[in-house]
Amino acid sequence: MKVERVVIDTNVLISAALIRGSVPARLLRQVLEELRIVFSTATFAELESRLWRPKFDRYLTMEDRGLLLHDLSSVADWVEPAAASIHSRDPDDDKFVHLALASQARWLISGDRDLLDLPAMEGFLVLTPAEALRRLSASAQG
Repeated sequence: MKVERVVIDTNVLISAALIRGSVPARLLRQVLEELRIVFSTATFAELESRLWRPKFDRYLTMEDRGLLLHDLSSVADWVEPAAASIHSRDPDDDKFVHLALASQARWLISGDRDLLDLPAMEGFLVLTPAEALRRLSASAQG
C-alpha cells in the first residue's frame, strides 16, 4: 500500500513545536502516524533557519530544536523538485508548491494566505491545519 505524502509549511511546523496542544501540534502527530511528511532541501533549510532564530530561545532549547530537526529529517521523504513556474503571490512560497507537485503530495498544509488563496491545482489540495486535521480524523473514524 502506498503511503500518502504531505507537504507542511514552515509556519505550521514551528507552531507545532511551540504550542504542544495546538491544532498544528495535533496535526503533526497524526501526520507522522498516518502519512509521510516530505521535504526538499529548500523547504527544510527554511525551517532550520527560522527555528534557530533568537526569538524562539525562550520557548525551545537549542537541544530541543536540534532534536526536532533531526527527527523530522529522519522520518521524512526527500524530493528535489525541478525549477518551475511561479504559482503564488509570494515567490518565496513557491518552493512548497513545487515540492507538493514533484512529490505527488496529497496536501499542502499551511496557514499562509498566499498559499491558501491559490487556485485549485491538479494533484493536491492546499489546506489549513484545522482542515487537514478534520480530514485525517474523519478518515480514521470511517
